[in-house]
Amino acid sequence: MSPSTVSDKVRITVHVRGLLSTGLRVCLTGVEVAIIDDRTIVTQIKKGKDVIGYIVENWDTIHHETTKADGKARFEIPRPDDMEEDYAVVARFHNDDIKEQKPFLLNQDGETSIALKLHLTDNFKIYVTSPDQTSFVEVGTRLPTLPVGKSATFKFRWPTGKANVHAQLRASLGRVAPAAQDIEEGGMLDSEFVLTADRQGEVHMVGGFGNVPHQGFDFVNDATSSGVIAPPEPSAVVGPVTVTMQRASSFSTSDISVGPEIRRGTDALLFKNYFDFMDWVFCGDPLGTGNPIDKGRTRDMLSRTTRRRALPFTDTDAYRNIKVATEAFVMANCGFLGDATSYTQDDADFITNRVVVPTNIGDLATWLGRYLEFDFQAQAGLLPYLAVIRRKMADEPIKQTDIGDVDLELDPNDFHEQVSRCYGILKSRLTQPCLLELIWSYWQEEGMLVQAMNSITRRFQNIRGPMQNDPLANMEVDPLRPLNNLLWGYIQDEQHRLSVVRRNYEYDHHYGLRLSGKAVNNMRPADSRSKFLEAFHTLLSVVSRFYRLDDDTTVKADAFPVLNALKEAHLILSQGAHNQFGDLPSTARIEMLMQQWILARPEFREFLPTRIMVAYPEPWMDRVDAMKKLQGWSDTSSLHFRNLAIFGEQVLLSVRFGNWADVNDPYSALNWARYWRSEIQGYLHAYRSATGIDLSLDVQNARIDATMPSVHLVRRLDEQRRLV
Repeated sequence: MSPSTVSDKVRITVHVRGLLSTGLRVCLTGVEVAIIDDRTIVTQIKKGKDVIGYIVENWDTIHHETTKADGKARFEIPRPDDMEEDYAVVARFHNDDIKEQKPFLLNQDGETSIALKLHLTDNFKIYVTSPDQTSFVEVGTRLPTLPVGKSATFKFRWPTGKANVHAQLRASLGRVAPAAQDIEEGGMLDSEFVLTADRQGEVHMVGGFGNVPHQGFDFVNDATSSGVIAPPEPSAVVGPVTVTMQRASSFSTSDISVGPEIRRGTDALLFKNYFDFMDWVFCGDPLGTGNPIDKGRTRDMLSRTTRRRALPFTDTDAYRNIKVATEAFVMANCGFLGDATSYTQDDADFITNRVVVPTNIGDLATWLGRYLEFDFQAQAGLLPYLAVIRRKMADEPIKQTDIGDVDLELDPNDFHEQVSRCYGILKSRLTQPCLLELIWSYWQEEGMLVQAMNSITRRFQNIRGPMQNDPLANMEVDPLRPLNNLLWGYIQDEQHRLSVVRRNYEYDHHYGLRLSGKAVNNMRPADSRSKFLEAFHTLLSVVSRFYRLDDDTTVKADAFPVLNALKEAHLILSQGAHNQFGDLPSTARIEMLMQQWILARPEFREFLPTRIMVAYPEPWMDRVDAMKKLQGWSDTSSLHFRNLAIFGEQVLLSVRFGNWADVNDPYSALNWARYWRSEIQGYLHAYRSATGIDLSLDVQNARIDATMPSVHLVRRLDEQRRLV
């Protein structure tokens, strides 16, 4: 943006909430709000040594607005010459003296948000009927328990005056209806509302005062009080009674809401979606029904990437286009969006049926808002783990663009318009982290995907394999003629791809995992997660034991061991989020997706002796298994390594981005275990099929198996060769 396009206005949003004597927050509308500078005359009203209010002597000559239906006042004032000039926001309500004054500085980008609390007088009260329905009690931070089908009456009370104040109530569960017209009594006005609960769960109540009807209540930021809607009170039953045994129900925890977001993000990167995307880009085929690819976002990323990527080789355009398209696909689909509008009824039904927490789409949106921690500088919700990191670096500014976004073709004088700050935290990395785990690449490599591609490219270059009798030496590569130019570019670009040694060091840094083989001998890592494998396998073992107890409908399984195992795994996992954490996993994913796509081409069906009748879920898998058969490698199906990659990534993402160290509610661990049960048990089965080790066995009195998977794979390969 050039200096001429900078707006001559700055926008200020003030969100005003009322604070009652009990500490409850209410939404306020019709509050007079003013923006003043240091030239405005403000007189303090004191009672003894305490400041109880303020008087602005020239109220009508400054910028002032009233809070609208959402409790916010919005200003647009001329941009001052000095953006660091001191300003303050002041407010008054109910024709009273100003109750609050708060200094602030204008934000450099022209958008400033301020939260203001007005301390209401003791005359503003909220009451609710007592549990026995015989009297009214003042509302505290928790509401009295209300059974399903039973009503509670809320009474809002405020002093009469010239201002036309009225009250309003909303609740997250049940139905709210006004009980009567406002009643005046002894200089006070009363307004009553009746809340009738129609289903059990956690209810949040939001109230407000003002002279404008309220809209846009926020059950997260404006919640007045909360409580529990309990099952109906028991009643006498006459006649025969039917007894059923079913799994114990759970309680809602806000972290349930992130499960569908992680599942949606990882599913978007599945090979079937990538394969459809490549056919859409290069073949003009339509995207399949239900494909999660966002065409607009992907087109923008494709257009941006293709202008920035080039290869320094002759006649490599085919490979360059494949590389650019794959990078655009990964970057457009890997981000966590935190979008409450993306939830579907299937998400809610999944939680209702699997987690045994009654859920609808509205509940998921509410829980997500409560789960994410809002950062005012970033103006977005952060995942709990990233919110902890943000608090550690609270002194660092948020920037919108990075050095890599600079367009060097512009005039150097315009560079500062492209990069918001030279030093700071990039907003996109903080608010929309890429949902990728390097364990996906590790298991694909253990499944011999990379080795299979290396053998093919070696034969393409007329290089004999390391064995005395190379099985590919007498195979004609003529079926690969349509891919000649693509393979040429792939081989030419080898120096720009990650080496097996580079990946192996990062596997060890992230998870303490290592490959086996001559190429990776004599490793000397500087920082290894030596305890992660034991912690992760302990978590899987503890969860397996929990599932056995949870399936027994005569007991209520204890989720505390699961919670403790989650804390340990999360702590060690977070220690590896350094060095190449932000770049190497995405680069490895891009390179291995390209290898899968090349192997999935129909030309390789003719080149390798594949088995057409085997029902592989992805077309590249039979090519890898055929190569493993030719080379005498492990005969374990690629299907198991592919499942280890997908399920392992989903489970670790659900562990990584939660702030498990600060969770003490066992229901969070219980809901996590139930939600991810399919993925966890799928991982356990695939691990046993690949390594021969069953992590689901009860090992309370024995040490958990923490041997490197590569060691088990080498042992099984030796056993296979001895049997042959």
